[in-house]
Amino acid sequence: MYIISFDYAFSQGNPDDYYYEIPEVPEFYNEGTVAARIVDGLGFRYYWASEGLREEDLKFRPAEGSRSIEETIDHIFALSKILVDAVNQQPYEQVDLTSISFEEKREMTLENIKNASEILKKSTALNFQNYNMTFSSTVEYPFWNLLNGPIADAINHVGQIISFRRTNGNPFNQNISVLRGKVKN
Repeated sequence: MYIISFDYAFSQGNPDDYYYEIPEVPEFYNEGTVAARIVDGLGFRYYWASEGLREEDLKFRPAEGSRSIEETIDHIFALSKILVDAVNQQPYEQVDLTSISFEEKREMTLENIKNASEILKKSTALNFQNYNMTFSSTVEYPFWNLLNGPIADAINHVGQIISFRRTNGNPFNQNISVLRGKVKN
């Protein structure tokens, strides 16, 4: 058995932040609450994966030709924007992130995820018929594709950030329980 310890100072986040811990479970299961819980899981994981990133982490890429952490953050932002636009029943509009700081992108991404979750929590089966990803006037996909496309892709990329930051010497806060959605005491 190997015991690994790190002497890095972990950022503790802000307990008042929406995704500091995963929101309480809903009182009932339905289409909307289940979909919202998946989105909340993304929000909680993204919050902690991106918490305490340093400038050198943002520039880090594990190999030539791969995305840097900041480029991955930009991609997750775009995926969160596709999601929130779909549940707002609007076509996706790309945002130019070149002049936006990492902190602003992080906040905007978390806000997109939270807003999508809040809409989903109030949704019924009929609402989901209108939550289409629309990329142009002729390209449209149903909500099902949001699940296996942007949402699953964003969760995958959050895992990459966790791996990349660990490789760069700034590991994910070990006091986070992704199973419980809580910060360990």
